[in-house]
Amino acid sequence: MDVLANNDWRRRRTVPTVDAELDLVVEDADSGFCGAVVGFEFGAVVLEDRHGKRRNFPLEPAAFLLDGEPVTLTRPAVAVHQQKRNITSSGSIAVAGLTARVARRSRIWVEGIHDAALVERIWGHDLRVEGVVVEPLDGIDELSAAVAEFHPGPVARLGVLVDHLVPNSKESRIVGNIRSPYVLITGHPYVDVWQAVKPAAVGISQWPVVPPGRPWKEGVCEQLGVAEPADLWRRILASVSSYRDVETPLINAVERLIDFVTEPDEDV
Repeated sequence: MDVLANNDWRRRRTVPTVDAELDLVVEDADSGFCGAVVGFEFGAVVLEDRHGKRRNFPLEPAAFLLDGEPVTLTRPAVAVHQQKRNITSSGSIAVAGLTARVARRSRIWVEGIHDAALVERIWGHDLRVEGVVVEPLDGIDELSAAVAEFHPGPVARLGVLVDHLVPNSKESRIVGNIRSPYVLITGHPYVDVWQAVKPAAVGISQWPVVPPGRPWKEGVCEQLGVAEPADLWRRILASVSSYRDVETPLINAVERLIDFVTEPDEDV
């Protein structure tokens, strides 16, 4: 469970630059998403995997792997024409006439109801197609006991999304005690899932900096002139319509969890 992997080495290497030609197959080095180039959108390259799921990735230096080696993708001088399909809020191809699948025994846990609502907002269609239930926890202080009670196994995988999962944090110490091969814990660096929503989507220039020791949500509300956290949360959630409205670390974390809990050996 490599929840704190550091990929900075890729940025320090001299790597080749490759034109992102149509149908070029590459892997995003951070998330492991592998797909063919099908176009560009909002300055990002659009990759489509073998299941038809599409995701956008910024054209950052050394952000991709080609035949296992790091490369920097660049947009070709000749425009690549993107194929048009009905795309969901998460960037995947919509399933027409969807009938929700019977829920799997596997689950995705998130820290609270706001995390669950945001995940549903973006990945709800995908989750219903796959029959995956997202359950909110009341924080992760008792995560080890909750995992033990869940009894994860080959037909009952568990994915956990953790806020503020950074080195030497309380969260990193808690998840470091969980080593089951049927549990995958991913996370994002933001103090709260609110912060994973892009400021521009909410209509602010940046998220306020809250001094240590002050409850983050209360500090944010005070600096933005909002009386109640519930009022600001409604504004935040209403501002999100697709994956484009949230930061890449959250997208990568949730996509990894969905892939993990839907691996084929669950149905054996």
